Amino acid sequence: MRMISPFYIGSILINPPLLSAPMAGFTNLAYREILRQFGGVGLIATEMISARSFVHKEARGEEAPSRLWGIADEPRPLAVQIWDNQPETLAYFAERLVCDYQPSVIDLNFGCPAPAIAKNSASGSYLLKTPEKVGAIVECVVRAAGKIPVTAKIRLGWTRGTINVIDTAQAVESAGGAALTVHGRTAQDMYAGKADWDAIAAIKPYLKRIPLIGNGDIKSAAQAAEIFRKFPVDGVMIGRAGLEKPWIFRQISQLLRGEEMMSEPSLAEQRALLLQHFDLLVRQMGGEKAVILMRKYATCYSKGKYGARQFRTAVCAARDEPEFRKIVQELFPAGE
Repeated sequence: MRMISPFYIGSILINPPLLSAPMAGFTNLAYREILRQFGGVGLIATEMISARSFVHKEARGEEAPSRLWGIADEPRPLAVQIWDNQPETLAYFAERLVCDYQPSVIDLNFGCPAPAIAKNSASGSYLLKTPEKVGAIVECVVRAAGKIPVTAKIRLGWTRGTINVIDTAQAVESAGGAALTVHGRTAQDMYAGKADWDAIAAIKPYLKRIPLIGNGDIKSAAQAAEIFRKFPVDGVMIGRAGLEKPWIFRQISQLLRGEEMMSEPSLAEQRALLLQHFDLLVRQMGGEKAVILMRKYATCYSKGKYGARQFRTAVCAARDEPEFRKIVQELFPAGE
């Protein structure tokens, strides 16, 4: 069995070698605080932030994008993910991030397949069509970021017929990227089918100096440990499973260290966690916004549980903070 060890992104030690995926609309400050409460995450990431939006708001004298809220005072290490398709815009934003926020890592999004990003904005995974442009963006941002390491998150390619992940990986490394995360699907796949971990593993021999982080379909601690045993990845990134079970990182890290793994929280404990998450959002954003945002999280917490559909329907109809709390107390999970 190969040794599973921490690794470095630039000078930043990633220990344990587990990363939380940046997810738009989910990985805000409240969620990041929940992850830190459980522990086990070597590197936590923000939501992806539009470089163009930052530049436009700054030019108009407006406040910075709300997705930057809380970052300046947050514990480190912390990765901030940014996106656009213009090297100069991304470089300017990276320079401002370094100056104003001092993130541990700046991550470039070349993997988002959402039509609003990939097709309408010709960004995210759309850029996988042209590895040379990916390289040009990375090089420009690396120069702007100075000592802050710059990483990239990609997919296998734009379509299954145009998988060019090796070219893209080498472009990222040659341009000065400090690490590469690969999701094992193409943009065309979206989230259908299974992530191809063999295709992720095939990249490793082509990287000379930077770590390879794999991402896709990990739903349990045992599955994550098996990924580390079977494939030559330096780290593993987890997204959707972390929304449903934010304690999964702690379980994986315990399993990797050979420790006794924490048991799944009881339903009562999960209900309390959901309400704690809601309380964090209320304090950070106010009750009205918290009720709207928490609908998504509540759906994740209830997934696979008895009465989940009834609970989701009720939560999505909640009009205010007291009603939301009442629904959680009475219906999560129904029939307990």
